[in-house]
Amino acid sequence: MIPELGHYALVLALALGLIQSVVPIIGAATRDSALMRLATSTALMQFALVAFSFGALTACYVLSDFSVVSVFENTHSMMPLIYKFTSVWGNHEGSMLLWVLILSLFGALVAAFGANLPATLKAHVLAVQSWVATAFYLFILLTSNPFLRLPQAPLEGRDLNPILQDLGLAIHPPLLYLGYVGFSISFSFAIAALIEGRIDAAWARWVRPWTLMAWMCLTVGIAMGSYWAYYTLGWGGFWFWDPVENASLMPWLAGTALLHSAVVMEKRNALKIWSILLAILAFSLSLIGTFLVRSGVLTSVHSFANDPARGVFILAILVLFIGGGLGLFAWRAPMLKQGGLFAPISREGALIFNNLFLTTACLTVFVGTLYPLALEAFTGEKISVGGPFFNLTFGPLFVALMFAMPFGPLLAWKRGDLLGVAQRLMTAFAVGLVAVAGAFAIKGGASVLAPFGVGLAFYVMAGAVVDLVERTGLMRLPMATVRSRAAGLPRSTWGTAVAHFGIAVSMLGIISAGTWGTERIVALKPTQTVSLSGYDLSFDGLVERTGPNYNAVVAKFTVREGGVPIGVMEPSKRNFAARETSTNEAALMARGAGQLYLSLGDTNKDGSIAIRLYYKPMVMLIWLGALVMMFGGALSLSDRRLRVGAPKPAAKSAAKTALQPAE
Repeated sequence: MIPELGHYALVLALALGLIQSVVPIIGAATRDSALMRLATSTALMQFALVAFSFGALTACYVLSDFSVVSVFENTHSMMPLIYKFTSVWGNHEGSMLLWVLILSLFGALVAAFGANLPATLKAHVLAVQSWVATAFYLFILLTSNPFLRLPQAPLEGRDLNPILQDLGLAIHPPLLYLGYVGFSISFSFAIAALIEGRIDAAWARWVRPWTLMAWMCLTVGIAMGSYWAYYTLGWGGFWFWDPVENASLMPWLAGTALLHSAVVMEKRNALKIWSILLAILAFSLSLIGTFLVRSGVLTSVHSFANDPARGVFILAILVLFIGGGLGLFAWRAPMLKQGGLFAPISREGALIFNNLFLTTACLTVFVGTLYPLALEAFTGEKISVGGPFFNLTFGPLFVALMFAMPFGPLLAWKRGDLLGVAQRLMTAFAVGLVAVAGAFAIKGGASVLAPFGVGLAFYVMAGAVVDLVERTGLMRLPMATVRSRAAGLPRSTWGTAVAHFGIAVSMLGIISAGTWGTERIVALKPTQTVSLSGYDLSFDGLVERTGPNYNAVVAKFTVREGGVPIGVMEPSKRNFAARETSTNEAALMARGAGQLYLSLGDTNKDGSIAIRLYYKPMVMLIWLGALVMMFGGALSLSDRRLRVGAPKPAAKSAAKTALQPAE
């Protein structure tokens, strides 16, 4: 009965989605406030129904109802409860239901907190959001129904893919989807603005918090996915330029560009057409990522594809929303007048520079990801585009962007003084040079470029600090005045500095771990020792352990530094009988910001066992930097000017601005 109720709730959500897709637009065209208000109630009801449907599917998994096909194929009665729960989205059908749950959640949030939006704009935004939701409701019901029943319920399930039986599955996909789907709101705002034929600074002020929320979730989601792959797959890497990894990076780059262009639009009423295009592209790239994972064109540890019909359906969704969105943009954008003018050397100019490099980097990743697929589709020839291509193309663009990053916040609006900003950044330049010299002194000439990368990271971190020092008057003004100015700074200013600092922290971790990491692959017998980067690991032997739904062989290693024991590492191999699959569980030991990483290989005929041992200096900074970036985004989001559902006086003021005659 529970599966039928969940399925029925999804059908009702589809019916409401169809109503919300049409009625509010009619209301906006006829200025009928009752019809426009209908969008709010239907959006809230859609979320309630999809949440009920998702809860019903979750109950099926937790209760091990093997009469449901997806439960039978992706869970096991002996699995720990946490993995039964995460199994809900550890498969195609459940993950798509999670997708529409988040999609309906964002629509409900706009309905609940969008009271300060002009009525017609809100009606159009919720209608467009419902177009997207309706398409995915149809996709799920017609090709990916998670509530399909088996004629006879088996006694036991087939178990979840062992690689997915990890706590990372509880965090990574939901955060990634919050990022992907969150850009649907930016898309809906863009299409609504094109339908109305007007866009102004108030539009940017309304769209920024939704974009910022999506960007924060996508940032942490990508980082979590990177860390999950790092410790789960056993290859010791944090980024492989896998097409599905690239599919998450592209909307992040476009979303980052949108956040910066929306600032120019809000402050100077400029970059209107460009901001609209970025809003369309950010969600379009999210849809392309969905297509890559679900269509069957890729074979990846991330993908769930097994039915070509699903790929065709999602391709139709891509054509409808990407093609339709870009077609509407081409038709309506020329009717939108550009805003204020500014000098090339200004904060607006710096933000345009930022957008230029971010979008070029995004295009580079797009071409490198899709060109091999297009070539194979049209010619049958298979090629691989990997790290060397992306490092040589994406890398220089990112370096140029990082070098310019500290300049932007210090430049004045409309017309800036580049020489004056360079003088204020002399301390940051000095910090960067000291870091370069220190890296050469400590690491020698093993890598010529890496020390300059380290210097660039420290320069950006120091530049973020200099920005705050300049704004607060630290070391120039009395401390009472400094505290007063610090308290009076907009939180978005603090957030910008923190986010810039965070990306430099991640860069420092990537350079250090990628350049100065060490690796050994050896075969050891019990009592033998291997050394790496000043650490000695003694192989104490193998033991067998039994888990809830697996048997494991665990190797025990005692780790010593300078002859003093500092801990034990226990990598293992797990065998899942239900799936007839084995997995490697790497062992990690943190040493400051670095890590020792130990992974087991095969057992040899002589009784020795192959091990892969890494030392990754500063590797934890990669993910720490992502958390710092997210914290910076949260600071910006908490700024009253960006707060969703602002107090009524501010809301009325914003609405009054929006209702001014179109330019």
